Amino acid sequence: MLLLPWNDRKGRLSPLKLGVFIWLFIPGLWTAWQWQQGDLDPKPVTEALHQTGAWALRILLFSLAISPLRTIVHWPRLIDVRRMVGVGALAYLVIHFGLYIYDQKLDLFRVASEIVLRFYLTIGFIALVGITALGVTSTDGWVQRMGSVNWNRLHRTIYWLLIFCVVHAFLQSKVDVSEPVLDTGLFFGLMGWRYLSARNMKGPLALAGIAVGASIATVLVEAAWYAGKTGVPWTRVLAANFDPDMAMRPAHWVLVMLLALVPLRMFGQRRAPAPRKVLKARTA
Repeated sequence: MLLLPWNDRKGRLSPLKLGVFIWLFIPGLWTAWQWQQGDLDPKPVTEALHQTGAWALRILLFSLAISPLRTIVHWPRLIDVRRMVGVGALAYLVIHFGLYIYDQKLDLFRVASEIVLRFYLTIGFIALVGITALGVTSTDGWVQRMGSVNWNRLHRTIYWLLIFCVVHAFLQSKVDVSEPVLDTGLFFGLMGWRYLSARNMKGPLALAGIAVGASIATVLVEAAWYAGKTGVPWTRVLAANFDPDMAMRPAHWVLVMLLALVPLRMFGQRRAPAPRKVLKARTA
């Protein structure tokens, strides 16, 4: 039986999968609408290139957030959309690369030479190839062919590929790196959850610690980047993060977004069924 993307494994309509399926189209359609309306002028291809790349990275981060969210809010069925979200991120990456080829006047030789000569394009292309491989092998059939151990080993490379994507975003940014810094902070938070979860530390306090730690790491990354790239003293960047008169910086958003998971975790713990008590047989 052919399963549609919005159906569950039994062929029934899944509101969750349908909602996520529609959501994945919205950023691309919005970019296309802006292009058609002339809102991306004077360089519509360049702007669409940036938007699709940014959304690919956001969706990749969301795909990594699905497993933690499933545990945090105790929503087991959330895992049903992980494959769809990953394929959606791949689709945006392919469109992103296609727009780059179009921007280079369809000159494939020039595209290939630029990928070889420019480091940020090299790592971006490596990420694209790697994520394409993960998308192709994401089906149940490939799990059976490869075996669960090899399949999991391959798909854990997504962490490194995501790092490549973030570095690519940093290097292609001209001046403002607020979004790559934010993405980096969220990545720290996701990896922090995985580290503590493996040690059975999944409570609200652990989440609060992750939020604070990821926020501090975000500040340090931002300060190091500006100091190394533009020569701005790192102390000025640190001061900006503690100046109440300044607009919210990436580290603040990381802190707010991750702290918002704390009450969700408390709600999830309430929803989770109580552990079953094992009754010991009485001895005569």
